[in-house]
Amino acid sequence: MIEYLKIEDGRIVETANDQATIFLMSAPTVEERAILTEKWGIDEHNVNSALDPDEISRVEYESDHTVIIVKRPKSYSADNQFQFKVGSVGIFLFAEHMIILVDTVSPWFWQDKRFHRTTSLRAMMLRVIGYCTDHFMGHLKVISQISDELEQQINDSMENKYLIYMFTLNKGLVYYLKSISSNTLLVQKLAAQTRINFDEDERELVEDLAIDNSQCYRIAEIYGNILSNMMDARASIVGNNLNILMNRLNVITLAIMIPTFIVSLFSMNVRLPLPSGEALWPFFVVMTLCVAVTTLFFFLFFRMRRS
Repeated sequence: MIEYLKIEDGRIVETANDQATIFLMSAPTVEERAILTEKWGIDEHNVNSALDPDEISRVEYESDHTVIIVKRPKSYSADNQFQFKVGSVGIFLFAEHMIILVDTVSPWFWQDKRFHRTTSLRAMMLRVIGYCTDHFMGHLKVISQISDELEQQINDSMENKYLIYMFTLNKGLVYYLKSISSNTLLVQKLAAQTRINFDEDERELVEDLAIDNSQCYRIAEIYGNILSNMMDARASIVGNNLNILMNRLNVITLAIMIPTFIVSLFSMNVRLPLPSGEALWPFFVVMTLCVAVTTLFFFLFFRMRRS
């Protein structure tokens, strides 16, 4: 799928094919990939890198265009089971046009208000990187909220699934840390390079991106440390809850076994109070003994718990 866009009055708008300066290619087919390599002369390796979720952020300079690979978080769905994943975005900056390559079919950025006041293709490129950073920040907030909810569930429940969800969440955060760190290095390279002639406003935008990426990485690092440090404690909580349950079950089992033992001991010698003409007092003696011993057991148990 190809969307044809252009910059008009500081905004990104749709336009006809022959007037487009920005080509957004989402989940390209084999034919559309051929257009990238044959019509625009983009190296096939760079095309594959832009669609590879494991590719690191980087910038390369070709003879007629600049290749930028930036990491972004993938949209989360309930089917992911708390697994937050990352993807890649390929930006191919030519002198008169730009190609943006993503692996999902959706107008995932250009309608956002953060792309208002875009005046050039270079600024558009920087705002795409900034949008990825803001997307990471939004996901980090969600991860923090999910972590708090899972912690409460672990404290109240003995099921292992909540602890597994926590491990999965921590795994996704590790990938986020790697991707954000990669984006930070990319922005630093863009700030130090001289081949792309940024104007003053664009250089300020690069500096803002460097600050935002550093803050994003710091927040992700803090969340990662919190999850890692609390993992053992939460696992201990699950084990402690299981021990408490087993203790209660043992008490109930003993409380049932005591009267069962007494009744079994006397059952062969004491008649049930069903036949007529038989004395009933042995039956009531046995029942009274069961109640007395059981009461004594609970009395001693609760007294030991208080001490």
